[in-house]
Amino acid sequence: MSVQLFADLSVFVLSLLLGFEVIGRVPTTLHTPLMSAANAVHGIVLAGALLITLSADDALGYALVFVTAAFAAMNVVGGYVVTDRMLEMFRPPRGEPR
Repeated sequence: MSVQLFADLSVFVLSLLLGFEVIGRVPTTLHTPLMSAANAVHGIVLAGALLITLSADDALGYALVFVTAAFAAMNVVGGYVVTDRMLEMFRPPRGEPR
């Protein structure tokens, strides 16, 4: 295992642990607004994953880019689905005047 790969994996594992710790401490009432507001961040992660594709030069790099892009895309789509469901609660039922 090269030093660069070990450093990259260390940063990845530490970011997973930090993200889990931060999101785990968010109160339940704030979780949905937080997730819907984080769509821009997930879009930046997706753009970053696509930029990292330029530096991938072996099968492991391509696999990691694919997994990262897939998870980032799922986060973006999921965030918009949650936002749509949240906003649906504030719309009047169909057929009723405002």
